[in-house]
Amino acid sequence: MIAVASPERPLLHRVLQNAGVLLGGRAANALISLGYMAVAARLLGVREVGVLILINAFAQLVGEVVKFNSWQTVLHYGSGPLAAGERGKLQQVVRFTLFLDVASSLVGVAVAVSAAMLFGDRLGWSPADSPKAALYCLTILVMASATPTGLLRLFDRFDLIAAQAPISSLVRLVGSGLAFLLGAATLSSFLIVWAAGTIAAFLYAASQAALEMRRRDLLGGFRWFGAPLTAGMPGAWRFAWATNFNSSLDVAFTHTITIVVGALAGPAPAALWRIGRQVADALAKPARLLIPALYPELARLHVSHGELAMRRLALQVGVVGGGVGTALLLITVLIGKPVLTLVMGPAFAPAAAIMVWQVAAAVIGIWALPLDPMLVTLGRPGDSLKVRLVVAGGLLAALPLMIVRFGITGAGAALVAAMAALAAGMLFMLRRHSRLRTPPAQQEMACAEGPLRAKGGE
Repeated sequence: MIAVASPERPLLHRVLQNAGVLLGGRAANALISLGYMAVAARLLGVREVGVLILINAFAQLVGEVVKFNSWQTVLHYGSGPLAAGERGKLQQVVRFTLFLDVASSLVGVAVAVSAAMLFGDRLGWSPADSPKAALYCLTILVMASATPTGLLRLFDRFDLIAAQAPISSLVRLVGSGLAFLLGAATLSSFLIVWAAGTIAAFLYAASQAALEMRRRDLLGGFRWFGAPLTAGMPGAWRFAWATNFNSSLDVAFTHTITIVVGALAGPAPAALWRIGRQVADALAKPARLLIPALYPELARLHVSHGELAMRRLALQVGVVGGGVGTALLLITVLIGKPVLTLVMGPAFAPAAAIMVWQVAAAVIGIWALPLDPMLVTLGRPGDSLKVRLVVAGGLLAALPLMIVRFGITGAGAALVAAMAALAAGMLFMLRRHSRLRTPPAQQEMACAEGPLRAKGGE
């Protein structure tokens, strides 16, 4: 018992420390992001910003749906070889995940470019904007930096990860400023600037991951082709597909809502929804950053100390994150509208009301944030997938009715209900997994000991 409990305090400290490092980068990114969004809002107006947001959301939607969440595969299959010093096995994992990234990116570009040209007028932008949208969708090729991100997390280099998002946002902010100074504040120029930010972020992550592997002497003998992709990785394809579907379903709670709002209500309401979501994400980000910091520690605990230590760490992280998230919700209610009006301008003040719903949904997710990493680390991504599939299906079915009946406020209420259902489903699956792993004789002993413990405590 003592041997299992002993690492908890330093592990929690390390999770919080890594989250703090990420927070520094994300806090800077949040401010810079609001900066380039504010420039776009004031130069383009509500409708043009809505079109810009819809095109970006569409590209991200397709990219997220087709790409494999291969950073989880890196952690799941790479933690053991890294700890054991097995360079060849780690390289095998990296070769597999790079294949997933490249193949999914090519599929994503083909799907997105075709859909943008054929169905753009149904997604909220005009036919004249479809060629611009199709060109922007080429950025899907560099959206999949999952393997570099997974390697940096595996190497505990959260300081390097923290700089990735600010680099992208800084490029967009500087580019937006240049567009203003040069008198080229058009939709096309902003699409180019936003694409440049995505490319810069990918190049940074890929180069840093390669340098870290070289520094640790993990590149020697690396081959792009060799043994079968999943040699020595039992269940790798099933794990990869399950995490892919999980990440794909996540977009039902982000980019899909923006697309549906734009298609049913138009670009202006989509802009209000996205602006509100941007501010909500910035406020909730400090607590949500515990998730990427938690995954590597759970993977290490799973290898070294078992499920009990994982559960204790997850509980501690959930309480810390939930407390921070609840405080941020209160801040949003009190000062959200004046801050939004100050940053974005009076035209975007109506987004403040929907922002409260969005932050509330995020807070529910923060309280439940350890549940999904626990299921994935325990090798049960399929359970997480089942919950997300049911909840995402219900959300997508209800969303059009809620938007038609209540506008974007209906979308906010639907998002809150979906996040609550998602948390309840994940908790059920985790408890079910625990019951299945506990032998019947041990369960009976626990039931028999319960009254004795209660009696002894009286």
